[in-house]
Amino acid sequence: MANKNNKLIIAAGSLLILLLIGVTVLLISEKRTNYELTQEFQLEKEDLENQYTDFAQQYDELKLTVSNDSLSVLLEQEQLKTQRLLEELRTVKSSNATEIRRLKKELASLRKVMVGYINQIDSLNRLTAHQKEVIEDVTRKYNAASRQISSLAEEKKNLTKTVTLAAQLDATNISVLPTNKRGKTAKKVKDIVKFKINFTIVKNITAETGERTLYVRITKPDNDVLTKNASETFSYENRNLAYSIKKYIEYTGEEQTVTVYWDVEEFLYAGAYRVDIFSGGSLIGSHSFTLN
Repeated sequence: MANKNNKLIIAAGSLLILLLIGVTVLLISEKRTNYELTQEFQLEKEDLENQYTDFAQQYDELKLTVSNDSLSVLLEQEQLKTQRLLEELRTVKSSNATEIRRLKKELASLRKVMVGYINQIDSLNRLTAHQKEVIEDVTRKYNAASRQISSLAEEKKNLTKTVTLAAQLDATNISVLPTNKRGKTAKKVKDIVKFKINFTIVKNITAETGERTLYVRITKPDNDVLTKNASETFSYENRNLAYSIKKYIEYTGEEQTVTVYWDVEEFLYAGAYRVDIFSGGSLIGSHSFTLN
């Protein structure tokens, strides 16, 4: 009987030892599993932190590519939201799986929003690039048109100048005969009482017909102009010039000879003299002569 009780005690003890060993193994296994889960959650948390940090930096880069003020404000708001969630994540314990999952879902939402903004920015950039091309094309066409207009204006100016030159009168065969009081050619300066000036207005079918005014200037060797009244002037190249003789003619477009006279009432001396003939604000002929 005693022998049988001993066997029962030994069996019960062995069973208890086996149970203790089993529980110990389970506890060690669970601890190891918990440790591994904790490490996994920690790694997942660190990965989330890195992703949130990258997102915040990407918003900085995106804002540099945007010139639209409204879009810049929206990007700023999303960046602040990202930074706020990052701060929340940093305060969450690695073992708090619920919060980590929530923040992981928030990150997925942020990713979708960012993709939408990237697409919108790309679209705006393409539109801006197209607008830039259009502006550059319009600018090129405007510059080309401006150059063409300038060229046409210059051609018109030159043509107008050519037509003006072609239409102006031309005095040729200019001669000056100094005469004495008997109407003969004066041999000496002191004997000159009159200048007889002859010239020819050439034929010009492009010139306007009708009454024309001719101005004759006789210039002495010292460039002083022979004139009866210094206040009697005509306009030439934006200035007023005194004249010696004023002559009206009826121009028909055909060649005609003109003769004018100057009565010498001033002191003359030997040297080189010059006669200039003007009409319509243009110099139409010149002639130099010498008195001995």
